[in-house]
Amino acid sequence: MHTAQFEEQNSDSPFNTMSFLSKPFNKYKTLLSSLFRSTPAAKQFPDDSTSTYYDELTNAAATSGDFNALRDVLNKRIQHNCLNTKRTFNFITNETFSPSLLNDLLQTLSTLNHGVTRKTAFDSLVIRLCKLNRVDDALHVIEYMARDDAGCCRPSATTFYPVLNHLTRQKALDQARRVVDFMSKLGVKLDLTGHKYFLSAHCYAGDVAAAAGVLKKMEEDGIGADARTFDALVLGACKVKKVDGAIVLVRRMVDDGVPILYSTHMFVIGGLLRMNCYEQALSYVKGFGGKDKALDAELFRCLPSKLVGLNRFKEAVIVLEEMDQRGLPMGSKLRIFYEKNAGNEDKGEKKKKKNSS
Repeated sequence: MHTAQFEEQNSDSPFNTMSFLSKPFNKYKTLLSSLFRSTPAAKQFPDDSTSTYYDELTNAAATSGDFNALRDVLNKRIQHNCLNTKRTFNFITNETFSPSLLNDLLQTLSTLNHGVTRKTAFDSLVIRLCKLNRVDDALHVIEYMARDDAGCCRPSATTFYPVLNHLTRQKALDQARRVVDFMSKLGVKLDLTGHKYFLSAHCYAGDVAAAAGVLKKMEEDGIGADARTFDALVLGACKVKKVDGAIVLVRRMVDDGVPILYSTHMFVIGGLLRMNCYEQALSYVKGFGGKDKALDAELFRCLPSKLVGLNRFKEAVIVLEEMDQRGLPMGSKLRIFYEKNAGNEDKGEKKKKKNSS
């Protein structure tokens, strides 16, 4: 497809690109002339090359405007098992971007070898555009992929990850939902990762009702919740001070055999301490004690540190005594604090009253 035809077909697109001034690409001409002159292929593309090496070639070719060389590099790197990275399309910046550059890239990528070579190149381009906050342009690329009649480069759920991740992080949930509608039109279903982008956004906003709606939709779609799904739900419950609900979720994880992330425990402990539920925090930590020494060390060390920071010295000493009995490492600062205060819990209370007065 010629550039003019592509631009005309996309003029009425709901995800139209914006016009930006293009700039010439001459920075790496010397490098390219030495790499792409008529020499044996083995010298141009050494077998022991790395992804970093190919990233440099990719950026050199595109920056000089040599899209034939760019095609050769993108083809060869996959043959040498050097997958595309987040730096592959670094030559695209907000300063160098233009609709003509994007069109040239789309035409070049459409001539790559079928299969993983072409698909990963398009996906990497989407990632780069989202990194530059060019979501409309990223969706433009996805539309182009969707018109692939051969079916070797049609967008998949993973293609949409960077778009959904960017929009949900920016709290542009309405736009993210329109992207999901766009996915549905293309026959692409929202998978576990896609659902989790929305779930995390709702949980960070403290919108437990919306998060519950996402979880219900996942269950309807037959998508099981994993550790990170529950982690986001627990975070959301704690943010709106529904720590009891968060603990219920943790119990469900235990019952269902879902591994509990360290961050999930920290959300619950932090939520309890913010509500001044110090004894409950200790009970929570003790409830998970004795099963995993590494987890014991982390949870027990975290709790007294937070208590000392809150000037709850008496409660901190109680936890440290528990640690001492269990033979858990304290660290030098907690050890010094414990040796000074052990057996004299009232000292912390007196010090706290003195500081408040």
